[in-house]
Amino acid sequence: MALIVQKYGGTSVGTVERIQAVADKIGRFLSEGHQIVVVVSAMSGETNRLIGMAKQIQDDPTPREMDVLVSTGEQVTIALLSMALHKLGIDARSFTGGQVPIRTDSAFMKARIEHIDEQSMRGDLAAGRVVVVAGFQGIDPEGNITTLGRGGSDTTAVALAAALKADECQIYTDVDGVYTTDPRVVDSARRLDHITFEEMLEMASQGSKVLQIRSVEFAGKYNVPLRVLHSFQEGPGTLITVDEEVDMEKPVISGIAFTRDEAKLTLRGVPDTPGIAYKILGPIGDANIEVDMIVQNVGADGATDFTFTVHRNEMAKAKKILEQVAKDLGARDVLADDKIAKVSLVGVGMRSHAGVASRMFQSLASEGVNIEMISTSEIKISVVIAEKYLELAVRALHAAFELDKPAS
Repeated sequence: MALIVQKYGGTSVGTVERIQAVADKIGRFLSEGHQIVVVVSAMSGETNRLIGMAKQIQDDPTPREMDVLVSTGEQVTIALLSMALHKLGIDARSFTGGQVPIRTDSAFMKARIEHIDEQSMRGDLAAGRVVVVAGFQGIDPEGNITTLGRGGSDTTAVALAAALKADECQIYTDVDGVYTTDPRVVDSARRLDHITFEEMLEMASQGSKVLQIRSVEFAGKYNVPLRVLHSFQEGPGTLITVDEEVDMEKPVISGIAFTRDEAKLTLRGVPDTPGIAYKILGPIGDANIEVDMIVQNVGADGATDFTFTVHRNEMAKAKKILEQVAKDLGARDVLADDKIAKVSLVGVGMRSHAGVASRMFQSLASEGVNIEMISTSEIKISVVIAEKYLELAVRALHAAFELDKPAS
């Protein structure tokens, strides 16, 4: 018998028939003696529909009212799922975020969870009920409805699992686990049986879309075992936990993540003087533009070329700022390139194995792929390459590190 928190996303509850299928699945877990808390998203497409209506009325909708509006999507789903459970003879009770209550700060549309009072949920669980909670939402100190931003339902599920000290948090989605890389790019990509929080966090931050970064951070902070499962297929999924034992046979690389969402900006001919990096990146940060990779090259003439990457959607805004910075600093010119991609190798095995970077670079060179930028951490190596070579690079690296072979 275990206490399990399950989260079902929008596609999992996208129709009445799918909601009934979720109820059947929950019933099977109950028959095994488990206690179940369920977190659900809005039905697929519903949140976008609500946002679309809001923008027909206001170009820039009022954040407080936006939260009131979009939170209704999950309210529909918790009621329908509870009804589906009742139809099966299963006692269930729905909770909005405010009814739990999930206490948050007052940052509308991107609130942070501050505290969860789990006593009402524990009471219902003790009485044999299934607890059905609306994901993505909470309540602030003034009683306002708040929402948690992108990936908020995953975060809700992990936070409830932490508060209840659940045995496992299961995230049901449209894939059957975490893969060595995107199977749509590499046919031989393999589902991982398990992966560490550290690796999953790097995979998510470098482009893997299976889990939202925030939920993985939360799970790692509170040591909540996470399992990614397919909503409509049976299988063990992928378990994400702390790497408690050093496995000598563990592969050096666990996976390859990539993103096409980046753009590269270069300021050429900048004077190489103390504080120059701040003078360039300070205005970028003031504009709330996040910088990812940074490279600075100092030439023989004492001038430097300063290159960094930003999200592709921010390139035009960043370029405009840099052009003013270039004038102020007497730089030669500004270059922008949005035809790049980032590819990252991720694996805790890098800590104890040398030669990963050279093997990566050799593999790319053999395919004629030029590396434009490099960034490393203890368990990750990222490179920026021309976007047209992305899939070739991923397939080459997947083969070079033998990721299609099952772990020993």
